[in-house]
Amino acid sequence: MDVLARLFEQHFHAAPQSIAPVQGQLGGSGRAILRLTGAGRTAIGIVNPVREENIAFLEFSRHFRRHGLPVPEVYAEALSEGAYLEEDLGNTTLYEFLGAHRSGDVIAPEVVEAYRKVVAALPRFQVEAGRNLNYKVCYPRASFDRQSIAWDLNYFKYYFLRLAGIPFNEQALEDDFGRLTRFLLTADHDYFLYRDFQSRNIMLRAGDPWFLDYQGGRRGALHYDIASLLFDGKADLPPALRQQLLDHYLDALRQHIPIEREAFLHHYYAYVYVRIFQALGAYGFRGFYERKAHFLQSVPFALKNLRWLAHHAQLPIALPTLMEALQGMLASERLQSLAAPAPDLTVRVCSFSFHRELPTDPSGNGGGFIFDARSLPNPGREERFRALTGKDAPVIEYLMQQESVHRFLASAESLVDASVSAYQQRGFQHLMVSFGCTGGQHRSVFLAEQLAKHLRARNGLQVELRHIELEKMGR
Repeated sequence: MDVLARLFEQHFHAAPQSIAPVQGQLGGSGRAILRLTGAGRTAIGIVNPVREENIAFLEFSRHFRRHGLPVPEVYAEALSEGAYLEEDLGNTTLYEFLGAHRSGDVIAPEVVEAYRKVVAALPRFQVEAGRNLNYKVCYPRASFDRQSIAWDLNYFKYYFLRLAGIPFNEQALEDDFGRLTRFLLTADHDYFLYRDFQSRNIMLRAGDPWFLDYQGGRRGALHYDIASLLFDGKADLPPALRQQLLDHYLDALRQHIPIEREAFLHHYYAYVYVRIFQALGAYGFRGFYERKAHFLQSVPFALKNLRWLAHHAQLPIALPTLMEALQGMLASERLQSLAAPAPDLTVRVCSFSFHRELPTDPSGNGGGFIFDARSLPNPGREERFRALTGKDAPVIEYLMQQESVHRFLASAESLVDASVSAYQQRGFQHLMVSFGCTGGQHRSVFLAEQLAKHLRARNGLQVELRHIELEKMGR
């Protein structure tokens, strides 16, 4: 990625010492997202062949920052080469924070507070910054208009309903789509519509939310984005919390425009439906059509939301054929089978000493990653650390101060993350990752602890941690 290295050097006046993919950021996008590190600084580099998307993101970013909104600063750009460099907002998405601080439907207060901050910030994008935004740069449409809605509904029809084998009357369904579209467009739609306002596009830094991936934004109704967040499939927010957050959003919205709850709810659940349809179209395209099975793991969560809507949300228009198709989805044995949880991937992380034998894989698969940490600064050479281990605070503090340790760990995490994603997609059940150093007491222990903590923030993983030398020492 020579262009990103050049942009980094131009901005920071130092060459990057490492360039690594950012965990979990490729998804269904054609963009490459990389973290560049050097001279004690980091930045995120984007390479995207779609020039119009890049122009929209850059224009929106500068506009939002002028309004004091928490979005990344753009450091440098090379539009002719499809690249730009932006502020690094860290590694913690709202989605990961939620996953690490919940037990079933019990969600920790700090997560609820983060969500409250997010929904309170949304009206600033929609109303305050939306008033004088340059909608001419929007891509692929300047507004969430009849054409945009038709694209989403047909995406759902052809890539989900068809491929899932759900029967429907084509003309009758089109008639329902027409009625739904006309109803959606009766809502005031002169606001900024973020388009992909969901938990994976919100970063948390020092407890505050920062916002990403608004390059698909356009003019539209207020309802769509809050529906996207609260009915974000895999986030699986409990209905009571969704209601609390919706009320908090409406309170924040009233600081910008006068709005009545009942008037808002008149259109709200229709937008919830259309957002879920758009997501199901994406799951079907990636899962059924492209055969990327991990996308289908989100389908049961969408079905759960549709089941809740069927019992709690009465639309003010009749859509008999569409509702019949939805009932067919909820009754489908094929779709219900997706709800059977896939076996979790077990990642075994261990530390060891290169003076001993290499760790063996108890799963019988062999292989895995072995990282040699002996190139890193060695706390064991200093008397004050010799009786301590990589789990003790003084050793952790010492290693955290070493830039080479950060680069090493970031590179290891990037490699392991890529394999974890591929293993989950292919249904593998075991992966082993080992860190070795001279004595197996300091560097390797610290790195194994950090990687295990990093992996435990991901869904669908069982993480087992062993410190082979410390076990022998009885520690």
